[in-house]
Amino acid sequence: MNLQTAWLDLLGLPFSVSWVDAAGVPTRSLQAGPEQGPVVVFLHGTSGHLEAFTRNVRPHVEAGYRVHAIDMLGHGYTAKPDHDMEIPRYVEHLTNYLDACGIERANLAGESLGGWVAAWLASETPDRVISLQLIAAGGTKANPEIMERIKTSTRKAVREDDVQLTRERLNLLMHDPAKDVSEELVQVRHRIYHQPDFVENIDHLLCLQEMDTRQRNLLREERLARLATIPTLIIWGRENPFGDVPEANKMHEDIPGSRLELYESCGHWPQHERHEIYNPMAIEFLNENNGRA
Repeated sequence: MNLQTAWLDLLGLPFSVSWVDAAGVPTRSLQAGPEQGPVVVFLHGTSGHLEAFTRNVRPHVEAGYRVHAIDMLGHGYTAKPDHDMEIPRYVEHLTNYLDACGIERANLAGESLGGWVAAWLASETPDRVISLQLIAAGGTKANPEIMERIKTSTRKAVREDDVQLTRERLNLLMHDPAKDVSEELVQVRHRIYHQPDFVENIDHLLCLQEMDTRQRNLLREERLARLATIPTLIIWGRENPFGDVPEANKMHEDIPGSRLELYESCGHWPQHERHEIYNPMAIEFLNENNGRA
């Protein structure tokens, strides 16, 4: 059993975890790094939380970036509105968060659902985005088998008070769970999953796994084409259980000028599983697009 704690990654690093009022939505936010540094906002995946990025905060701070990692709308310890959370709702919340923090332009790094949201925001308001990282990003396909796997495994882990079900949900994400799923990460997610408001609103969170809802929220070719003016880095694990490499290749083709990097021995959390590759690559990409090359 992996007993390494996610929060050991942050020991000795000045950071804060607090709630930001994003137009009336209390939003849990980890912030670290020089206040005048270029902003990087990390966005997690479906049913995830900001702890998905604890292996990435320190290297970015040491490179001079102001890091924000948030619990997205309806996730983690952020407020859980009583409505379905479709992509425009997430984008509105993220925009309100940026406004509340006085961030005019940001580098967005989104994993899975987070990449879907980041790409949508960038396609609507490109002037708010300096650069874009799509990390095992969702939203370009509607695969019934994968949607059912996400929906069933998440719903079961949330509605049944069995920590093993939470562990199995996390194990689904990783190529090597024994290495990358710590006991603390399991306990953090189990506690999040069993908040009364999280349980009550789980179907609102999972609405994008319903075919009709997903179809009207997909990142279609014409929307991805709008990202041509934004430096975009696509990162994908070759063993991604929620999307094969051809999906990444198609995304790369649909975003003119984008760059695609495939990671070996990697599942659905490249920034976590292959952090030793991801961090220097991401920082180099950020430096190139923030006048720091």
